[in-house]
Amino acid sequence: MSDPTARDSNGVEKPLGVLRASTRQERQGGPAASHTAQPGEVGRLAATVERLRQEALQAQEAADGRALIELAKGILVGRLGCGPGEASRQLTKLAEQANTPVLALAIDIINESSRDRVSEVAQEFLKAADGEPATAGETAPAVRLRAVESRMLAATDAQAVAAALLENALAALGANGVAIWSVGPDSSLTLAGQAGFTAEDADRWRYVPPEVSTCARLAVRSRDLTVVDCLADSGIPTIGRRQHPEGGRVMVPAGTGGRILGVLEMSWPGSLPPQSAPLLRQLEALAELCAHTLEEQGPSTALVAPDAAHHAGVAELTDLAEQLDDPVLVLTPSLDRTGQLADFRIHHANVRFADPAGRPSSMVTGTHFLEAYPMAAEDSGLFSMLERVYATGEPCQAPRTPLTAIVDEVPLTTVADVRISRHGSALLLIWKIEDETARLAALLQHAQRLGRVGGFEEHSTTGEISWNGQLFALFGMPPTASPVPLRELTSRVHPHDVNSVGRFLRTLLYNLRESSVDFRLHRADGIVRHIRMVAEPVLDNHGHLLSVRGACQDISSQHWTEVALAATRDQLADSEAESADRTKLALQLQQAIMPPAPAPLEVPGIRIAVRYRPAESQSLVGGDWYDSVVLPDNKILISVGDVAGHGIQAATGMVILRNALRGLAVTGAGPAQLLTWLNRVAHHLTGNLTATAVCGIYDPATRTLRWARAGHLPPVLVRRTHARPFPLTSGLLLGALPDVDFEEEEVQLESEDILLMYTDGLVERRDVSVTDSLSQLIAVASRPTDSLESRLDNLLTYSASDTDDDTCLIGIQVR
Repeated sequence: MSDPTARDSNGVEKPLGVLRASTRQERQGGPAASHTAQPGEVGRLAATVERLRQEALQAQEAADGRALIELAKGILVGRLGCGPGEASRQLTKLAEQANTPVLALAIDIINESSRDRVSEVAQEFLKAADGEPATAGETAPAVRLRAVESRMLAATDAQAVAAALLENALAALGANGVAIWSVGPDSSLTLAGQAGFTAEDADRWRYVPPEVSTCARLAVRSRDLTVVDCLADSGIPTIGRRQHPEGGRVMVPAGTGGRILGVLEMSWPGSLPPQSAPLLRQLEALAELCAHTLEEQGPSTALVAPDAAHHAGVAELTDLAEQLDDPVLVLTPSLDRTGQLADFRIHHANVRFADPAGRPSSMVTGTHFLEAYPMAAEDSGLFSMLERVYATGEPCQAPRTPLTAIVDEVPLTTVADVRISRHGSALLLIWKIEDETARLAALLQHAQRLGRVGGFEEHSTTGEISWNGQLFALFGMPPTASPVPLRELTSRVHPHDVNSVGRFLRTLLYNLRESSVDFRLHRADGIVRHIRMVAEPVLDNHGHLLSVRGACQDISSQHWTEVALAATRDQLADSEAESADRTKLALQLQQAIMPPAPAPLEVPGIRIAVRYRPAESQSLVGGDWYDSVVLPDNKILISVGDVAGHGIQAATGMVILRNALRGLAVTGAGPAQLLTWLNRVAHHLTGNLTATAVCGIYDPATRTLRWARAGHLPPVLVRRTHARPFPLTSGLLLGALPDVDFEEEEVQLESEDILLMYTDGLVERRDVSVTDSLSQLIAVASRPTDSLESRLDNLLTYSASDTDDDTCLIGIQVR
């Protein structure tokens, strides 16, 4: 039979071995003849070695091709019912008719006949070509995979399998190393074979204990193809990392029937770019081939087989289940037609088996697990845990796992602690159903520990005393000490509490009634604890005392908290009383100077009306003030001010500034000079008091008003039906700086003009600017009214302020 052939890139048909050798040479940078260009004996020797190596490779590849062609002939013999010679002629004839190399046609026949993972990968690769004409390069995946399959079947151990994988498949994909790991029953990893790595690395990585995180372990835990783009970025240790720290890895679990037998780890010298789906499928096909090899070469790790060894292992596991005190199920895998894990069969249930639905073990044994417990695949995730343990061999524990069985379409759920382990090819499922009594006892213990509660019982006839561990801790005694009888309790308490404990014991032991007492316990370590004891007598049918049972609670923290709260309440009461006295004093001082409803002031040439609205809360007693007085030169002083803050300090500050301004005004100085002096008073004589003020001097003879402001809002002039504010003049608030100069303005008033002076409590809002509030005030002031008092009342009624502050409002009407 002639060597298998394929077409090169120019369309010329060549033997397969020659074609692969030339392709490899081109990839390496030139023809093989370039190696013979070295002068001297060394060059000729190197060329000879290279030629012999190439010939060996060609011979091996030709042998692989012949093996695949012979396999295709065998398929034709079976299908056509002819002899080998006729099958050979038919194969050649079909290749000529299809204008396809014989090897490519043989691969197609094998793929069509086998319908395995290799053929699926080849079909996906061809579909990725988007309908382009087939070339020799497109059939390379199928040829490569079938050739590797042939090599692996001929290999004698996993080391030879690794070498065949790297040389015939992975090197063409750019890989530089391959490691085949075998997964042990305890989920450990053993290096079964490797290629491309140093002997030193192989010796260092020959065994990886369970739970050690490596690249291969990632694939075992995920049970799927795993890619590490760059070892340096991931920081995961693995074989060969020292040689290529920036390299990438692809790990594929190698298993059959849902069980992982090993891991195929492939190494690239550099970081891995994103890989195409067809390429990853090729790697999965290689892992599947590797899994079959591991299965055949390792009988101890072989998949479930109905042979004597398997039955003996399951029987031994059944005997072990009968020796356990918890309910146990022995599960064996159930595979589908494709050889994949579909379910588990309940092989045996031990005598302590307790079904959540109350079914006997005979109704459960022999059924599939999902048939008996269909909800395990959804709610609890129990079936996924079974799959993981069966695939990886790693045992699993899951506390408080719900077990649900459906009886007459009614779900019945039980909570249990589940443990799963793999033994050979079977699983041991142990569940410990949560006992209600034990659960409540555990909850009681936790409650006693958290609440610092200890329980006791004392028998009156036998004198036997029982304490729990928490009570020993409360008394500061070791668990091995003798409990303290109730009659000796008074020797352990504070002297001031002896009488209270005595009354407690008389009520309990002689009056036979439930009783409680709080006392201070003197412990042997010198610590004093506050204890609350509650106890009740236990009587027989004749009313005689049998025993006393009760509980003690450490209330030390509660006691000291109550003491601290009592002290805090006393301090708060004192503070509230002091604050109330200060507020009352400030209010009395304020009302003495500015009554809430002062009478209109009649002055020659003008009429003055005042409205004062105090704050709604007495705790907000402020420092708003107003004043109008006739000076010795028959001029009239008109002023409004607002001291910053509230309370007694603001009220006393208001009195100081108001009286100081009155005294300074008799000098005949103008408003600006008066505010300058008043600023010095506020800064030097009031303890850093700050305030705003408007000061005006009105001359009735000429109807002129001279005014100045210190940080206060300007007055508003109402003339007929039009209102407008005075233009702002510069003037810093009082008390901010020691020396401040104020500007003075003069306004000519007319008959029936109304001048409005006010404090900020009339216009201030939290959500509106002062400018907008002042505009609203001017709009209300422009409304016609019958009298000056009505106009002031309207301003207070329609005021938009919301700061709950004092408000002073003065209206001056010129006559």
